[in-house]
Amino acid sequence: MEFDYVIVGGGSAGCVLAARLSEDPKVSVCLLEAGGGGKDIFVRAPALLAAMVSGRPKINNWALHTDPQPGLNGRRGFHPRGKTLGGSSAINAMLYVRGQSQDYDGWADLGCEGWDWNSVLPYFLRSEGNTRGHDALHNGDGPLQVAEQSAPRAINKAFENACAEAQIRPNADFNGPEQEGAGLYQVTQFYDGPHRGERCSAAAAYLFPAMGRPNLTVHRRTMVDRIEIDDGRVTAVRARVGTTWQRIVAKREVLLSAGAFGSPQILLRSGVGPEDELATHGISPRHILPGVGQNLQDHLDYILSYRSKRKDVVGLNPSGLWDLARAGLQWRRDGTGEFATVFAESGAFLKSAPNIERPDLQFHFVIGIVDNHMRTIHTAHGVSCHVCVLRPESRGRVRLKDAKPTSAPRIDPAYLSDQCDLDVMKAGARIMHQIMEAPALAPWRGKAYYPHDWSDAALEADIRRRADTIYHPVGTCAMGTGPEAVVDPELRVRGIDGLRVVDASIMPRLISGNTNAPTMMIAEKAADMIRGLS
Repeated sequence: MEFDYVIVGGGSAGCVLAARLSEDPKVSVCLLEAGGGGKDIFVRAPALLAAMVSGRPKINNWALHTDPQPGLNGRRGFHPRGKTLGGSSAINAMLYVRGQSQDYDGWADLGCEGWDWNSVLPYFLRSEGNTRGHDALHNGDGPLQVAEQSAPRAINKAFENACAEAQIRPNADFNGPEQEGAGLYQVTQFYDGPHRGERCSAAAAYLFPAMGRPNLTVHRRTMVDRIEIDDGRVTAVRARVGTTWQRIVAKREVLLSAGAFGSPQILLRSGVGPEDELATHGISPRHILPGVGQNLQDHLDYILSYRSKRKDVVGLNPSGLWDLARAGLQWRRDGTGEFATVFAESGAFLKSAPNIERPDLQFHFVIGIVDNHMRTIHTAHGVSCHVCVLRPESRGRVRLKDAKPTSAPRIDPAYLSDQCDLDVMKAGARIMHQIMEAPALAPWRGKAYYPHDWSDAALEADIRRRADTIYHPVGTCAMGTGPEAVVDPELRVRGIDGLRVVDASIMPRLISGNTNAPTMMIAEKAADMIRGLS
């Protein structure tokens, strides 16, 4: 098989690339995805993310685990990652968040020319089809439908009022001029057309409308082993298509979009990475690049959960499941109602201290009890609130378990290896506790799970005992100009022709928010670079 462009990974970035590059009928594009088709009911129905995220069973989910984490009492963290067309946009909470303008200006300050806020905003706008229409910060015509939530629970207003009682102002648009404040999240959900109420994954937004193009070939359930490199240039991808291993030739470029864990893993198997890591697994080096797999950053998450006195939130008991079943029937009829929920319906962006320049904490308020990624089930009606440190200082890495393409990577986020992260997390946890104990939430607030005395030692112990990811790993093929940079500002892998990395792994620093919208922005911008339009 031979194509102009071979894209490895049909996730949030890969779907965008496949759709944009195949707009030119003169080029041929091949997309390789390890998972399935991304159109099943678990993906389309927003509420069914609860069935996918736990990885029990593995529905559209790689269900990865970290190495034991010293900062978390030696526990192994759990990392759900999407394994289907659409990638993690097919199993996430659908929250549309861009981060802060300073995040991207900070990338430019690190030598990533062309990635400052004014340069990336047009690509956010190109992607976005926002129900709010057109203004300086929004667009209504892009492929990715961004909607107001159709049926947020009444408790979300109480959460906003509880924040006000804690001197936190309301914010109707986290992607507006200011991110700080409390309010409802906008979501990547179809708000009109035949798919109204369904999840608008990257595949649904970009790829599926392009699937009929004769110059676009999509292979699902395809395992990529490695990229072939000859005399400093990528020539092909070795992959198992169906039951046979094949060599898929790339006449122009290979675009690696396998995510913050998959992209460095494939580079390492291909002989591109730190010399010691390649030697450990007996891999012949094709190009020594020390930064591959380094610089892993993630948002560590800490949760408070409460039983609810009222039943207008989610419960996994007979009455709660009956309510969800009835809501599911309504959703099937017209795409509306409570089955369209993303669970994390509202939240806030706050400063951990008054002297902080911009928000360094994010809160997700969930209309159900969440414990251990839905792997520890509580049947009671209840609510949860999450807090994460937006710009962690801890840095981890991704390595190989072995050289087999079927093996999971070794993931070491090094959570809480920097004391600053623990200090900010403790400050955020205390703010979260103040909000959850505010009078506005009293009509719902029942018994708290995992209560403790809120002394410094007890809080630190509970964070180390229970905290885990909120699913935003980035940085393992970082963009930049220094010796640890893996790709340049054009996303070309340094020292190898015909190879780019296009996904969240290229972020030199983690952005201040959820990472799905920025990943699609990266791919929009990369498509223009590849086509010579930027």
